[in-house]
Amino acid sequence: MSTYFISAIDTDAGKSIVTGLLARHLKNKGEDIITMKMAQTGCHVYSEDIETHREIMGIPMSKADKEGETCPYLFKFPASPHLAAEMECVRIDEDKISSTVEQVQMQYNHVLVEGVGGLMVPINDEVMVVDFIQQHQFPVILVTSGRLGSINHTLLSLEVMQKRGIEVYGVIYNHYPVTEPEITADSAKVIQSHLKKYYPKALWGEVPCIENLEDIPELELGEVWFS
Repeated sequence: MSTYFISAIDTDAGKSIVTGLLARHLKNKGEDIITMKMAQTGCHVYSEDIETHREIMGIPMSKADKEGETCPYLFKFPASPHLAAEMECVRIDEDKISSTVEQVQMQYNHVLVEGVGGLMVPINDEVMVVDFIQQHQFPVILVTSGRLGSINHTLLSLEVMQKRGIEVYGVIYNHYPVTEPEITADSAKVIQSHLKKYYPKALWGEVPCIENLEDIPELELGEVWFS
């Protein structure tokens, strides 16, 4: 059994798309795979990110998905989860998230857990996403991009994980949003150089520019991913 945590340098970096693509990649290899979301805000009935995962994977939403068994917390207000929860008089319990992950792990060989925002996003008034990852020692797949500012956000995220003793399994470079070619190429070069120097075991992957969910290209991954 293997569980990977999908985080990103910021919100709207492409975590949900990447999580779905990674799940599809494993599914196409014949692996027993499912995705989860630790919490989601800005939703009313069920997790729209889980729905995105399933659409990319080419499978329907399950009863478990619709009943919240793959996303234990759902809040209406589109904000950081601790604030959205507080507005509904709820405190997110990290033990409940852990229990949900453990239940899913018992049913599947591979689990991808999508986070919320970046590593330093609060879950409640005491715990951040990075604390949850560190507690469980999940290897992290970090989603980044070529947009302006991504170098700073990426290197800071990597440094936080290094200081916490968290394994960086890989970095996925998202080519959306489209930026100037010079910025896109240079950002990738700087991040890859940093990885080679400080995280030589971390893998590298890329997401080609995506125009719609109906025609999503495959991730550009090396053969060693999930081998």
